[in-house]
Amino acid sequence: MLDSIKHIGAAIKAGRLQMGLSQRALSAKTKIPQSHLSKIENGGVDLQASSLVEILRVLNLELMLFPRVFIPTFQALLKDVGKNSEKQIPKYQLEVKEEEEDDD
Repeated sequence: MLDSIKHIGAAIKAGRLQMGLSQRALSAKTKIPQSHLSKIENGGVDLQASSLVEILRVLNLELMLFPRVFIPTFQALLKDVGKNSEKQIPKYQLEVKEEEEDDD
């Protein structure tokens, strides 16, 4: 099978594992046979767009199409997010001030 299909299958598997789903559980949610999901994850079948959309919907993932010229920029952004994911604090977060106690 094509390397691009294997890459998509690996991404589907990673998304499934991240959600803590077995192939059997994903099969039940997507109505795609578990054996076919296995072949998809291993790049053993030519994935239909309708199956891909349904799998991604269940895994809470989004399929996005954009010009190839932007791929290096997108990959750099992903690397940057991965490095700082634990340290990120939203810029819009307000500082919390301790409330002054009233002594009546």
